[in-house]
Amino acid sequence: QPVRYDRIYYIGENDFYIPRDEQGKFKKYDSVGDNYDDTVKVMRGLIPTHVVFNGKAGSLTGENAMKAKVGETVLIVHSQANRDTRPHLIGGHGDFVWEQGKFANAPAKDLETWFIRGGSAGAALYTFRQPGVYAYV
Repeated sequence: QPVRYDRIYYIGENDFYIPRDEQGKFKKYDSVGDNYDDTVKVMRGLIPTHVVFNGKAGSLTGENAMKAKVGETVLIVHSQANRDTRPHLIGGHGDFVWEQGKFANAPAKDLETWFIRGGSAGAALYTFRQPGVYAYV
């Protein structure tokens, strides 16, 4: 059967690798190219200095919050370029979840947390049943 939704939100989960100086403070460079060698060293360590949604801290809060009304169905598409991730909606769940992002495949049902492989995208569908603040983490 067709799946319908009232809203769709895209979340790109991004890792940043920013070099630090000897005191642990983030380095600043005069030009973009000047940071190349230091940045590659940090990236090879595979431990990001920042993990954010949609490119910046606070991108899903305040005026940028994903909004829905009670009774609305929301499709959330989540991608992560580098590492595996496990998003979930606190206060809700995925009524239907396509962890591998393939809508031709049957979805999993009623998942609290879904698994998105690094370099991949997935989607979750949820119908909001009551008012409140739901945290997407």
